Amino acid sequence: MKKITEQSSDYQHLENQSVAELLHSINQEDSKVPAAVELIIPEIEAFVNACTARMKQGGRLFYLGAGTSGRLGIVDASECPPTFGVPHGLVVGLIAGGDAAIRKAVEFAEDDREQGWNDLMEHNICAQDTLVGIAASGTTPYVLGALEKANQMGVLTGGITCNPGSPLSTLAQYPMVPVVGPEFVTGSTRMKSGTAQKLVLNMISTSIMIQLGRVKGNKMVDMQLSNEKLVDRAIRMVCEEIPVTREAAKALLEQHTSVRASVEAYHKSNPSV
Repeated sequence: MKKITEQSSDYQHLENQSVAELLHSINQEDSKVPAAVELIIPEIEAFVNACTARMKQGGRLFYLGAGTSGRLGIVDASECPPTFGVPHGLVVGLIAGGDAAIRKAVEFAEDDREQGWNDLMEHNICAQDTLVGIAASGTTPYVLGALEKANQMGVLTGGITCNPGSPLSTLAQYPMVPVVGPEFVTGSTRMKSGTAQKLVLNMISTSIMIQLGRVKGNKMVDMQLSNEKLVDRAIRMVCEEIPVTREAAKALLEQHTSVRASVEAYHKSNPSV
């Protein structure tokens, strides 16, 4: 298989370019990514619909990857509880080499075809759950072994890769393949491929959470109030929803901990409003 992600850069002698030339060239390459993602929206939609149906029945969503791909999955998973107020175990990100690999690469961890499934079994993954394998190359053994076993066990599987026809795109029941072309620095898939993966992950988690009722209008009404900025935002949101002062809104939030719960409590106490 000819890996697009390993093809030579379209730019030569990068060391001879000025900083301005480097930045403009990188930006030019980055601009190709959203168009590549747009082409696969039907595939993302099909996966989101299938995953949402399972999650409405109590299923969980797992992301699994190595290196940059694993880190991106962990970022997306870790942001779901504070953004949407869901339990930490609902969306889970796993990386080859374990948590230590989030900060520092663990040599050859991605080459273990059995470890991905072993890591998932620590979370008691079951047929009700969904697994998304993330690998820019589409050939990472850690991911492929897990997807193969997940398929056998009845787990819903999706895959995000930037190489069409790769083993990952063949194994996944719902392959999502944004083809972004060769990287600016040959083979550096933390660049365009990583950007594409991040965009797709944003689309998946956000659209699923909206379908699960975790957004009202366009607002994060279940977000965790973990800093002053978010508290201030929540106060403004409450004041927009119900006729109360900022002080009253803050008191409601302190008592009920979320915008949604505060608004619902107010309406329960003031049914005529």
